[in-house]
Formats: sequence, C-alpha cells, structure tokens
Amino acid sequence: MAKLTKAFDAGAPDAGSTTDETVRPPDRVTTEHVVAHVRTLIERGELRPGDRLPPERELAVQIGVSRPSVRAGLQALSAMGVVQARHGAGTFITDGPPTLATGPLSFMAALHGFTKEEMFEARRVLEVGAVRLAAERATGQDLAAIAEEMAGMFASLDQPLTFLLHDITFHRAIARASHNPILASLIEMVSAMFYEQRKANVGAVRDLREAAEMHRQIYQALRDKDGDAAQAAMSEHLRVAAAFKGTPPAAPPAAEPGPRTDPSA
Repeated sequence: MAKLTKAFDAGAPDAGSTTDETVRPPDRVTTEHVVAHVRTLIERGELRPGDRLPPERELAVQIGVSRPSVRAGLQALSAMGVVQARHGAGTFITDGPPTLATGPLSFMAALHGFTKEEMFEARRVLEVGAVRLAAERATGQDLAAIAEEMAGMFASLDQPLTFLLHDITFHRAIARASHNPILASLIEMVSAMFYEQRKANVGAVRDLREAAEMHRQIYQALRDKDGDAAQAAMSEHLRVAAAFKGTPPAAPPAAEPGPRTDPSA
C-alpha cells in the first residue's frame, strides 16, 4: 500500500474540500482526469490486478478533484471493467478475466435497431472461431470445467433455469479455453444481451435433452482436439438456437418427430 499511496501522491495538489464537493458537481473534464490518472498508473505498472485503490476522499485530495468527480470516474472505470467495488472493502483493480459491460452495446442496439438475427450472426462468428482455438489450446483444466457444466445440464433436464445457468457457464468456459482474452470478453458481452430473453423463454421447451446432446457433441470434439468437428457442432447448435422463438410448438402427431428446439445457446 505504501507504493500505491506514493504513486497517487506524486505531483498531486491539495483539493477536494467538502465545500468544493457541494458547489462543484463532476464534469466531463474532471471525470476524464480521474480515468486518465488511473490508466497512467496501470500503464506504469504501479497498479496491478487485485490492488485496492485508496478511499474516495483520499483520491480526491491526491488527484486534485472533488469527491463527486472521483466517484464519477470510478463509475466510468467500473463500466469498462477496470475496477470493481466490493461492499465494505473498497474499490479494486479487477483481478479476474477481462469483462466488458453490456450497457454500451445495448444502447447502440436500441439506437441503431440491431435485430436479433444480426446479434446472433455476430455471436456465431465469434463463438465458432473461438471453439476452434479452444480445440487447439484447451488444457486439461479447461476441459474439466467444460465437462462439469455439460454434466450439470444433463443433471438439470427438468429444471430449465438451472439448465440455462449451466449452459451459460459452458459457453463462457469454451471462450476462456480459447486463451484469447479479447475473444472471451466479446463473446461474454454479446451473449449476455440474450440472457433475459433466454431466461424468459427456456421453460417453453418441454425437453432439453436434445440441447444437452448438442453440447455433448461440442465437448467431445474439444476433447478430441478436432477443430473442424468443434466448429461444425457449435455452428449447428447456434443455428438451431437462433431459430428458436420461445413459443412451445404444437404437439406433433405420434408418428412424426418433434421439431428441433434449442433455447440454450
């Protein structure tokens, strides 16, 4: 912490009194100053993943801005996935896999009218590419994590919401197994946009076994390090999921097979 405090003290004028906070709300310039200051410390290696930032009052004095400006700057950094607030503990530099907030993408989707088909198309491009990398790079630990989520899906065939949670983690585990943090972050951001819709629709399918079997095919291809098979299985899985509309199909005649419905992607 001594190193951290010294880093923040360097060249910082005195500012940020209570009166200053009352009469001067945060503005764009001071908020960007907070973001730039933290970014500089990260680039210098003076702040590392897991490091705790000083309290807001101390930061305000060290950087030379008001506490509301510090708060606004930390909120901006949180939205970027750079810092994470932990209740009762303070604000820390994120120490897990990089994540991107879905807010900006959701806003752009609403502003420009992105369609569900366009979003699924983007996701398919990302995930089909990532699964090939995972087939080449997945470690034993990666495969164990993917297998655990696949097993969880088969164990929760009569519990749609639990099934969905295992499914989400299955796809995230594959993205991490690509060992490309940029791809993993993009995949998580795009797929997270579908979560609420998927959560609302997952109970519409009477039988989740086919979806689980499709995930098993993906896992088996990864285990065999077969990139072509992994891509084909993921592409088919997402194609079927994209076609699912969330409406329970009419019961088919006994002699005919039911339609393929996979809400899980």
